[in-house]
Amino acid sequence: MKTHSHKVRHYTGRVGWLRAAVLGANDGIVSTASLILGVAATQESRGAILIAGVAGLVAGAMSMAAGEYVSVRSQADTEQADLERERRELSIDREGELRELAQIYVERGLEPRLARQVAEQLTMHDALGAHARDELGLTELVRARPLQAAFASALSFAAGAAPPLAAAVLCPRSWVFPITSSGSLVFLAGLGAVAAGAGGAPLLRAALRVTFWGALAMGLTALVGRLVGPVV
Repeated sequence: MKTHSHKVRHYTGRVGWLRAAVLGANDGIVSTASLILGVAATQESRGAILIAGVAGLVAGAMSMAAGEYVSVRSQADTEQADLERERRELSIDREGELRELAQIYVERGLEPRLARQVAEQLTMHDALGAHARDELGLTELVRARPLQAAFASALSFAAGAAPPLAAAVLCPRSWVFPITSSGSLVFLAGLGAVAAGAGGAPLLRAALRVTFWGALAMGLTALVGRLVGPVV
């Protein structure tokens, strides 16, 4: 007889790193390209454009890492505080916590007697884990991971900033503006499609959404550079 393994592909486990990576790469492309285009619109030299691009890459990567770490660390602290509170409540009133857990299962559709049995079995196996999962909604798949988010954001920002910076380095001065802007839009569309594919979302909608907002940001920054440059 043949046995068939049933493997279901879920995307929830990718939420933490995927969100940070997509945000970092998108910000890297948009902010670095916008900065390069804004300086290029002022008719500054290639040296000034490259300095702006490199400074934007380094500052942006560090800013993304610090921001993600602080944000996700705050989330992790809140989760830990909730777990500590549940641990204290289990040590003080285990029966009350058992009734609370059983009531959760009743509200999800189980009969009271079966809900009580399920609650008792899960409490015997891992009381804190049961309350974390079913009362607080915390699982290993969605737990906050500050360092993972920080590294993913910094690396993805640098990766996103690299193409527009490379265009500014390799292209003749007169081609910096068109090549950087068009190339960045292509990379943004590809990023949106890849992120949507990794998360199981529609590809075209995500690509268009990312490209639109990126084009808007770059266009406004270039306009500001064109208007302010002659004055400065």
